[in-house]
Amino acid sequence: MSVNYNALKLECYKANMELNELGLVIYTFGNVSAVDRENGVFAIKPSGVPYEVLKPENMVIVDFDNNIIEGELRPSSDTKTHAYLYKNWDDIGGIAHTHAMYSVAWAQAQNDIPIFGTTHADHLTADIPCAAPMNDKLISGNYEHNTGIQILDCFKEKGLSHTEVEMILISNHGPFTWGKDAAKAVYNSKVLETIAQMATLTLQINPKAPKLKDSLIKKHYERKHGNNAYYGQ
Repeated sequence: MSVNYNALKLECYKANMELNELGLVIYTFGNVSAVDRENGVFAIKPSGVPYEVLKPENMVIVDFDNNIIEGELRPSSDTKTHAYLYKNWDDIGGIAHTHAMYSVAWAQAQNDIPIFGTTHADHLTADIPCAAPMNDKLISGNYEHNTGIQILDCFKEKGLSHTEVEMILISNHGPFTWGKDAAKAVYNSKVLETIAQMATLTLQINPKAPKLKDSLIKKHYERKHGNNAYYGQ
């Protein structure tokens, strides 16, 4: 009995269109995927198709081993990175990748984004990590798959949890974000881009700006995400 993936494709399509509407992509760059854990597949944007002509039925269904299950178009060139993350982090439901300006600028500078203010602390308690440049052997190998390895290695090296830090910069490339679903991954992409812009302006105004003190980091994060959170309704 064949599986109907229309709802999954629609979720993926809407998330990709929002990425474009938020100004986080350039031309056909960027992609979002949405996972179906029950069937071990995910939907992802087709490679190189302009957003203005995208349709829900264009989304490509792929399994965690990068086999195309349904779709007539080639999936995003970043599909193997998405597949690797889904395979290794079984609690995430969506992944986004952009080429947004400030996020990419920090990636090109090969710098973590310091936690300067409460906007940052509202979402995570650590600097936004930037993975080290990929070595030549990995670049010449299975590049997109190895990008997934690069992400997991960075989190291991920095002692970070992917459930608390739902974003990363890849040196000289750009950001990847994830979340409980595709919509949260897109939300995190916008948050990351905004924090990257704020950090850039902060350092332009004061190159010696201090990082946010621990007490404020804890307060702002816990009032949204702690056991006794009181932000929102």
